[in-house]
Amino acid sequence: MRAREELSHKGMGIIAFWLTAITVVLLDQASKVAVRHLMPLDSPHRPLIPGVLDLARIENTGAAFSIGEGGSWIFVICAAVAFCVALGMVWLNDLPMPLVLSLGCVAGGGMGNMIDRLAWGSVTDFLATAFIDFPVFNVADIFVTCGVAVSLLLYLRWEAAQGRDEQAGDGE
Repeated sequence: MRAREELSHKGMGIIAFWLTAITVVLLDQASKVAVRHLMPLDSPHRPLIPGVLDLARIENTGAAFSIGEGGSWIFVICAAVAFCVALGMVWLNDLPMPLVLSLGCVAGGGMGNMIDRLAWGSVTDFLATAFIDFPVFNVADIFVTCGVAVSLLLYLRWEAAQGRDEQAGDGE
């Protein structure tokens, strides 16, 4: 019975990972389609949340902060590897659901930007902070950044709990 419960939990994790990644890709791509349709390239900033967040469409051939301008294929490969690593972690481990979901956010965000690179040769960025000079970003970037931070914290917590469980088992 225990093996069946573990398989069921792991199977639910895989489904949750895929649903999260797909949802992130859809949110990211829908926002980019809307921006491409409604805003000309390099148009002036438009307040979205006055004093906080502006809309400002640019096309970025680099990564965060425009690092690696023109290196789209490298970033496509990195996104594919990151997706495979995240999926592999979910597939091979019985991870807690919050960690599975955060890994799905990282994978989906990476795929969202990878789709842009493959379809357009660049990534559409359109969110600009109004209160500080910060690079323009997009929905996928938010999911990748937050997902990596949350995944790292949850993974370290999970791994520490695994170590405690092993120590408790050795003491018996």
